[in-house]
Amino acid sequence: MLENHTFDELNIGDRSELRRLCTADDLIVFANVSGNHNPMHLHDEDGDGDGEKEAICPGMFVGSLVSAVLGNVLPGAGTLYRSQSFEFLNRASAGDELISSVEVTGKDAAAGTVTLRTEVRRVSDDLPILSGEAVVEAPKAKLKQRASDLPGLIVQRHRHFEALLERAAPLPALRTVVVCPEEENSLGGALLARKHSLIDPIFVGDAGKIAETARAIGADLTGVEVIDVPDHALAAVRSVALVNEGRADALMKGHLHTDELLRPTLDKDKGLRGRRRFTHVFVMDVPGLAHPLLVTDAAINITPDLKTKVDIVQNAIDVAISIGIEEPKVGILSAVETVNPAIPSSIDAALLSKMAERGQITGGLVDGPLAMDNAVDMAAARTKGIVSPVAGRAEVLVVPGLDAGNMLAKQLTYISHAEAAGVVMGAKVPIILNSRADDEMSRLASCAVAALHHFRMIGA
Repeated sequence: MLENHTFDELNIGDRSELRRLCTADDLIVFANVSGNHNPMHLHDEDGDGDGEKEAICPGMFVGSLVSAVLGNVLPGAGTLYRSQSFEFLNRASAGDELISSVEVTGKDAAAGTVTLRTEVRRVSDDLPILSGEAVVEAPKAKLKQRASDLPGLIVQRHRHFEALLERAAPLPALRTVVVCPEEENSLGGALLARKHSLIDPIFVGDAGKIAETARAIGADLTGVEVIDVPDHALAAVRSVALVNEGRADALMKGHLHTDELLRPTLDKDKGLRGRRRFTHVFVMDVPGLAHPLLVTDAAINITPDLKTKVDIVQNAIDVAISIGIEEPKVGILSAVETVNPAIPSSIDAALLSKMAERGQITGGLVDGPLAMDNAVDMAAARTKGIVSPVAGRAEVLVVPGLDAGNMLAKQLTYISHAEAAGVVMGAKVPIILNSRADDEMSRLASCAVAALHHFRMIGA
């Protein structure tokens, strides 16, 4: 509870302060609310052309921290501004912790106003950021308010995908066969990944359509090998052969059906079968979530049995480790969090958890059955009395079947505004699967995941 200070209660010398860690999200919110889109203040922009991304806190954002003290603490609820002066002494940036303070220096009983010295300093080195003076109408009535009554804000930005791209940036470009990049999204996505040095592509497909699409989007194919195979099925076969010949370390889906791409990879003699079943992993950047969220299997295995689920879990753990999650926490989802013989997914979940305990699944912490709420929400887990290092903290969600996985992934995408990167694991090389609806960041992130996994597995 916050309690204000009325005019009569205030005395010369009264002082109060608040601390605030300024984040990149704060600056995005301020840019949207204020309409000030100056790139000097945005985390992913170089606002002055010096090659560095500034993310400098806008002066009025820093000034607003003073108003937070005035409106919340001293004098508090009911305070209204008359005037405010600021002198900006230094700059603050995203990542700085700031302390804003006010001190009563004068009272005017006739006007009902209070004068306060205002200041903001950086905590780390006590550097003054701004100073000034405020004149406010102090509250006349005593009020109390809860500090947490306001609705929360979630900033939609690719925080985790940006981190993936940074993590992949030092790696060599992944030699990738792109199968049938014959329309704008698939060709543009592959060329964008090439521009970011994520992949070194070979295009296999209808050379005429690829060239025509390149002209339509104003792209230059100079330096890119294009192998002319107009038939989609044959293009997929040729692409798999290129991998087996050692010319590529990944496959990437272009403008063809997923089953056309995967069919030759599953050929027992000439395909790309590895030691495990092929399984699909979504790596999702969910706004407001503090870590990437992996969802599996939502695209390949329709009704996986226990043996297949073992591969689904192990492949997902491997991907999670590749993208920087040291010991992935894996939640095996069911409709309930207790084993119920009438619900097969709850039995599979319990068996998978025990298999992980016995070392049959390695590299992560596995627990289940968990319902969706107590897999990702600590409060829900506590309410149900679940004591587990995974419950409420799951970074990997293993769904009972494709229906549930597909629904979950699309709910996160279209309702929670998540971005999704997709890869197929279990083959000799990563297979990058993109939807035609995927935007540029999703395509880049899919390539980054594939590159991170490949180079980790070969020890590069």
